[in-house]
Amino acid sequence: MASQERGLAIVTGASTGIGYELAKCCAENGFDLLVAADEPEIETAAQDFRALGARVDAVQADLATIEGVDRLCAAIGGRPVDALLANAGRGLGKGFLDEDFDAARHVVDTNVTGTIYLIHRVGRDMRARNKGRILITGSIAGFMPGAFQAVYNGTKAFLDSFSFALRNELKETDITVTCLMPGPTDTEFFERADMMDTKVGQQKKDDPAYVAKLGFDAMMKGEGDVVAGWKNKMQVAAAHVMPAEMLAEQHRKMAAPGTGRT
Repeated sequence: MASQERGLAIVTGASTGIGYELAKCCAENGFDLLVAADEPEIETAAQDFRALGARVDAVQADLATIEGVDRLCAAIGGRPVDALLANAGRGLGKGFLDEDFDAARHVVDTNVTGTIYLIHRVGRDMRARNKGRILITGSIAGFMPGAFQAVYNGTKAFLDSFSFALRNELKETDITVTCLMPGPTDTEFFERADMMDTKVGQQKKDDPAYVAKLGFDAMMKGEGDVVAGWKNKMQVAAAHVMPAEMLAEQHRKMAAPGTGRT
C-alpha cells in the first residue's frame, strides 16, 4: 500500500508491552504511525515498526503533562488521524498512605489527565471529519476496589466509565470508541509498580501480543469493549454481583505486599 494511502494511527505507551504490540498490529494492517512514550526506548521500538513497512514518527514525551501531550499533538502536523490508541499508563502498589504522593499523582496524571486531554484534542478533529477510531486501554481492575492498588484501580474505573460514556456521546457519528480491558499481562507493569513481591505480581499472566490483537480487532470492528481472557471475563462477571467490601478483600489477598511469598 502506498504511503499516501495508509491511515495514520497514534499509539501511546508504545515502547514496550501492550502498547508496543498495538503499534505492531497497526503497522501490519496498513497504518503509518505516530508513537509516543516517556522513555528513550521509543526510538528503538520505532525502528521495529518501520521494518514492518510503516512510516513512523516517534516522540519521547511525558504524557502525564499538558506540555507532553501538546508536543505529541504538534508532531501530527495537521495530518488526519484515523486511529488513536490511548494506551499510556502507570501503576503503583502498596498501601495508599505508604505511597509517595508525587508518584500517586503521576499515576493519575498519566492514566487520566493526559489520556483525556489527548482524546479531547484528537477527538475534536475526528468529529470535524466525522471519521475515526479510538481505543482506550482500561482494565478489569476498574471493576473492583483495589486494596493496595487503590489509586491505579481508581484511574482504571474512570477510564472504563469514560470510554462507555464517550462512545454513547458519539453514537450518531462515524467515530467509534472501544475499551480494551486486560487483566494481569506479562509486561514491565508490576516491576515498575514495585509489586513483584505480591501474588498478582508472581502469577502467570497473559501474553501482551494476544491482548493487543484482541483490542486491535475490536477497534477495527467498532466494538464497544473487549475483556482479554476467560478468567478475566469471569472476574468481571463476579464483580457485578459481589459486594464492594468483598471485592476489596479479594484484591488485598492478591496485591498486598508480601502475598507473593505465601
